[in-house]
Amino acid sequence: MTNEEMIAALRRFLDAFNRGDVEAVVQMAHPDIELVRAGGMSSIQGIAALREWMEPDAIEEPRAEPLDFRVNGDKVLVRVHVTARGAGSGIEIDAVIWPVFTLDDHGLVKEAQAFLPHEEAHALKAAGLSD
Repeated sequence: MTNEEMIAALRRFLDAFNRGDVEAVVQMAHPDIELVRAGGMSSIQGIAALREWMEPDAIEEPRAEPLDFRVNGDKVLVRVHVTARGAGSGIEIDAVIWPVFTLDDHGLVKEAQAFLPHEEAHALKAAGLSD
């Protein structure tokens, strides 16, 4: 895939996530997808776990707006503005995070690693964009 095709695939993936379209997200995910969550939370592995994770519970109205993309081989570092609200608490979430996506040859997301706002250097390293 070209860099442009990879970025287009991720835009579609994030658009589907923002719509809450679980079926579209699942169709764009590799069957063995792994979501490596930030903050030491356990990883999510496979389509069934992805579906369950996308079911609304603790977070309301999640939005992930891509700000820019950096491609390196099969990895794409995306600077993302995330907003959401805690379902029970009403606490607002508004941050820029650094997910690193790994895509297969068909543009399916095989892995997504999330890095917190202060972890940009770790995200760059995970994407192979730093020493």
